[in-house]
Amino acid sequence: MRLPSDKLDSHLKRGLQALYTVLGEEPLLALEAVDQVRQQARGQGYDEREAWTVEGGFDWNALQLSCQSPSLFCPRKLVELRIPSGKPGTEGARFLERCALEGVPDVLLLITLPALDYRAQQSIWFKALETRGTLIHAKTIGHEQLPHWITQRLSSQQQSLSPEALTFLVQCVEGNLLAAHQEIQKLGLLFAPGLLTLPQVVEAVMPVGRHRLNDLSEALLTQDLARFVRSLRGLQAEDEALPLVLWTVSEDLRGLLQLACARQHQRPLAQAWKEARVWGPRQQWMERMQPPLSVGNCQKALLHCARIDRMIKGVGHGHPWESLLELGLRLIRERPTKGLPS
Repeated sequence: MRLPSDKLDSHLKRGLQALYTVLGEEPLLALEAVDQVRQQARGQGYDEREAWTVEGGFDWNALQLSCQSPSLFCPRKLVELRIPSGKPGTEGARFLERCALEGVPDVLLLITLPALDYRAQQSIWFKALETRGTLIHAKTIGHEQLPHWITQRLSSQQQSLSPEALTFLVQCVEGNLLAAHQEIQKLGLLFAPGLLTLPQVVEAVMPVGRHRLNDLSEALLTQDLARFVRSLRGLQAEDEALPLVLWTVSEDLRGLLQLACARQHQRPLAQAWKEARVWGPRQQWMERMQPPLSVGNCQKALLHCARIDRMIKGVGHGHPWESLLELGLRLIRERPTKGLPS
């Protein structure tokens, strides 16, 4: 069973299962989920706890023997298994499948995994963990969900924010959920319950946002000009690899070109998405762009990217970061009226 991390509390109130797997796309939510399971297990007699981390040369036989050996001090024990790479290997995969199918008496197995790609989530061992146990999905909190998440967290400490204060806080902590959590706790310590105003939040909060390539992509495809500029400048300040930033923008444009070609030739969009290797939220953002980019504009934008690539390699004239900003501005702000540079 797959369970969103925000539903874990109500799930645990109905009783513990023997097998939990935390899929940690968002580190903070993954840590909180692990801690919730630990506390519930401790309250139900799992007083002994073992922690194992899978690294090179990991001894799966030793783990199996530990799980099968009764505890000397208490009848039940919690075994935490961390797999930082997300790759248990052949021997580990067999162990996980066996635990999922057969279970281990008097042992609660808590497995922690990082974010996994689609292929890894289709593996036999992962499917066994998901179908025979409880998979806690600690999903990333995106830009659109962050205001609601912050509001919920503040509500739990009897506080709320004015619209201006909420917008400011989101901008300060965007892309860094752990920092958002810390700033929310700070507001709870500094101010009494009630409505917090913009001056109060400005005084208390430091700008600790961390800009990610996915944020830049989302801002471009959702036509959020202010966020695009903020994300690009943030990546520049954090010394993000410029070729990687350019590749991200280029991949989005290639996906938009596939979509424009499919629409022009009246081909099924599903085929276009498959050819462009576009899935999930990116697909939805591209479909919602209004007005949609034409084939010609996509091609011109990709030529602009090629010029930026030459700048990065030192064989073209200009400033690549500024040229990327110019491209984003034209795609988002000027596209409906002025088109793209040729």
